[in-house]
Amino acid sequence: MEDAPETRLNKYLALQLGISRREADNLISTGAVTVNSTTAELGSRVIAGDAVVVAGTPIQTDQVAHAYIAFYKPTGYVCSRRAQGSNETIYSILPAKLHSLKPVGRLDKDSSGLLLLTNDGDFAHHMTHPSFYKTKVYKVKLATALAPLHQQMIADYGITLEDGPSKLSLTPIDDSRREWEVTMTEGRNRQIRRTFSALGYTVTKLHRTQFGNYSLGDMKRGAWKVLDIH
Repeated sequence: MEDAPETRLNKYLALQLGISRREADNLISTGAVTVNSTTAELGSRVIAGDAVVVAGTPIQTDQVAHAYIAFYKPTGYVCSRRAQGSNETIYSILPAKLHSLKPVGRLDKDSSGLLLLTNDGDFAHHMTHPSFYKTKVYKVKLATALAPLHQQMIADYGITLEDGPSKLSLTPIDDSRREWEVTMTEGRNRQIRRTFSALGYTVTKLHRTQFGNYSLGDMKRGAWKVLDIH
């Protein structure tokens, strides 16, 4: 197969494993990857028919196409492969052909709205790493009205959490001061809920409407659609 096209090993691993090329390079540099029984090196290339093994597990040689999905996640479902107690996973809603895709970031069980899924590790890294400043927009409802002083603290100064400061852009949705549009570029675990909780507020509804260039639009609850990212 001398005329078979070559593919960089890190690109091949990223496609097959749904990881970023940086993560693939880390696997290669630790000696965890072999090609045709020879330990791979950074910069290695593969062709169709090569036997690629990662940490003792053979990797299929047929490349799969990248896929990108927008999904309207309902509340009550977890973004994991396994159910957590009585809580079903998002994969109980999605068709079997999409079960190989992984969430890009997460929404907790009690949150709803736009969730992206893909098998492209580079895309997932680009969308979630803080250095890329991807804007995320949420509709948030509080159990009680937000005091003007606390609005200023969150929006202007930030709230100190155990994993660092949290600063959110807040726009009131109505005059009740209970419903807000929250805009952020970070995405730490339950960051919005923890930010309000630090000031004594309970978030009763958290709904994501936008993630980077992608919006929920008029999608129906539980629906999904293919994205064209090019």
